[in-house]
Amino acid sequence: MTVIRTVTAGLALLLAAACTAPSPPRPQASTAAGTVCASPQGAPGAETATTIDVIEQAYLCLLTHYYSGATLDARTLLTSGFAALTQELNRNGRDVPEATMPALTGDRKADWAAFEAVYRKIADQVPDLRDRLAVVTLEAVVASLGDNHARWAHGARRHPDYYDGDGYGLGLEANVNGPQVDVNPGAAVPPLFVTAVQGGAAQAAGVRPGDVIESINGSAPFIDGEPTPAIAALYPRYPEARPVRLGLLRESTGRRWTVTLKPGLYQRDLAALQVVRSKLLDDDTAYVRLSGFAPDSAKRALNAIARMREGRTLTGVVLDLRGNGGGIPAEAVRLVSAFVHGKVTGYQCAVDGTCEAFRTDDTVELLGLPLTVLIDRSCASACEHVSSAVKDLRIGHLVGTRTAGVISGPAQPYLLANNTVLSFPAKHHLGPNREVVDRIGVPPDHHVSPTPRDAAAGRDPALAHALTLLHE
Repeated sequence: MTVIRTVTAGLALLLAAACTAPSPPRPQASTAAGTVCASPQGAPGAETATTIDVIEQAYLCLLTHYYSGATLDARTLLTSGFAALTQELNRNGRDVPEATMPALTGDRKADWAAFEAVYRKIADQVPDLRDRLAVVTLEAVVASLGDNHARWAHGARRHPDYYDGDGYGLGLEANVNGPQVDVNPGAAVPPLFVTAVQGGAAQAAGVRPGDVIESINGSAPFIDGEPTPAIAALYPRYPEARPVRLGLLRESTGRRWTVTLKPGLYQRDLAALQVVRSKLLDDDTAYVRLSGFAPDSAKRALNAIARMREGRTLTGVVLDLRGNGGGIPAEAVRLVSAFVHGKVTGYQCAVDGTCEAFRTDDTVELLGLPLTVLIDRSCASACEHVSSAVKDLRIGHLVGTRTAGVISGPAQPYLLANNTVLSFPAKHHLGPNREVVDRIGVPPDHHVSPTPRDAAAGRDPALAHALTLLHE
């Protein structure tokens, strides 16, 4: 595979060098940007190159449809994009005299024209970097929104030997993961330790839950209590394959050692991939774990509780939402509706302050059972919709740690001319009490934080506390 990739990359460079003609003048360029953007109808076609016209289309799409597009200072988008462009030139040792930010006035149309003119001059001088410059520019434009539900999906690749359910990476999970690494690293707290070993290189190296990660590629994961970018190396995505060196401590024995883990495919436990898992605890408590809010997940969770209720009296329900990255808002509403009727579970609000309410679905039968909900820093989006509703409506106890604070609003997808998808919220989410949850999270009623020793011993103190609450 390495040889194939090398040959392909070399051929791409030769073709790029041969294509030295300048970008077509604006009147001859693709007219794709003439259409601002539209929702995808079916699966997108094969991805094509990102161009200045695609960047323009995305720029107009954001100004037209994004939550604050009507009031947004578009200069922030263009400035961020231009900064990323110049940084990429510098990284490649190809800076050019014309790479100077044009003066922007606040007139969106005139500012785009000035930006485009300079961009084209730069790209024409480095034709072999043209594709890369366009990608980093558009990535930076989207990132400048500072919105955790704004994303440009492009360049998705999958390992050629991938099989349904396979994982890719080091084969481990740590207590800092998911939304914390991607969009909210500041929420992480030390120590960093392994919470699960799923397979792959970590399993082969004898790594165990509870092992404390003291260094990653020679760098500390925390400095003065603040997380460092080193933590992201724990979660490589294909085709990233650079080995990762971990310095580990096993507290139970005092052993310190170093392992080098190479990212790769590994087979995961298929049972662990189920969206809804359930079991009866202490013969009188329904435990349901939801890994996400997929279609019909609320119905499946409620059906599981109904089955466990047959022939016995339940004392309550433990709903485990730890690690739940969210999903469909309507599923979150349906799940809450099994515990309360006639209430608002949250709001979607426009930039002018007008809001639409999420209301409980009162056709869902009430369970009439006490509820405890397990949450953590990887409970995000629709998971936080449920958490804030449980807290504000006082329908149960939240146990664990604060949620992710990653719930700016439901993202809507828009298809760009190169068959990539730009998604972002048209409205922002507020909790039932109209409080902002995004970037803040939902605090637990009972704070129970896991420790390396708990992970090593297979203990679940949050679950134990939840059961105690239900039996009081």
